[in-house]
Amino acid sequence: MWATMTQCTDRCKRQISFPETIDELFRLQQQHPDAHLMAGGTDLLVALRHGPQDTRATICLERIDELRRIDELDDGSVSIGAIATFSTIARNALLQERYPLLTQAAATVGGPAIRTMASIGGNIVTASPAADSLPALYLLDAQLELRSAAGSRTVAIAEFILGPRRTMLQPGEIVSRIILPPFTGWSIQRFEKVGRRKSLAIAVASLAAALQLAADGTVAAARFAWGSVGPTVLRCAEAEQALIGKPLSEETLNAAALLTQQAVQPIDDIRATADYRLSVAGNLLLRLAA
Repeated sequence: MWATMTQCTDRCKRQISFPETIDELFRLQQQHPDAHLMAGGTDLLVALRHGPQDTRATICLERIDELRRIDELDDGSVSIGAIATFSTIARNALLQERYPLLTQAAATVGGPAIRTMASIGGNIVTASPAADSLPALYLLDAQLELRSAAGSRTVAIAEFILGPRRTMLQPGEIVSRIILPPFTGWSIQRFEKVGRRKSLAIAVASLAAALQLAADGTVAAARFAWGSVGPTVLRCAEAEQALIGKPLSEETLNAAALLTQQAVQPIDDIRATADYRLSVAGNLLLRLAA
């Protein structure tokens, strides 16, 4: 079904469609190969309103139920449809139990109204270094199912994102779902984010962390992923290894923080200086001792 969207101004008039199945979506894409795909629209609508005139067709994904499902798979993995909203993810009992790291990150996206609209798939394909879901997804070894009329393929999120605003998505392809492998035995799962204000903030720096603690309180395994301190999400194996076999103390976390600061590649922008991001990236680790 096609309609005309005129909410912006005359310069924004465009055809807009609402497919109800993925097959219907692919047929529309073949008819309109340059069409915009829209789930929540929290990035796209801003770009259309403030960018140059753009009258390309828009295909809305909101009526495709298959793309919003959250299901446990036979192997213990969990599948998240690409248009699942962050409010849905933050409240989902299965994700809260298995992947609290992701539900914590989802709860920091924008404000309540934005979380109700914004989709996890949109957050991924936008490929912003400051995207709130990406550090958690990198740390969790998320796999992305990419589908087109020709078939499907599965890629690791770290391979999918090539740089700021750049992905390996091909014409006619969509991210259909995110697959999270089992993630058990982690004593601590935590997402931390620093912005210029307490809410509706774009991350100056963020950290997804998971720790396994031995019976004596020492660190048996550690995984860290930082956002907004490099062109893509950054992992630091040296910082992770520095904690193994040691107590989770301010002293050991300080040592890991120094290694982190040697690995990050922050930039100056309107939100923060590179030096500030460098400091925050290390300090986020110290919060794990609290």
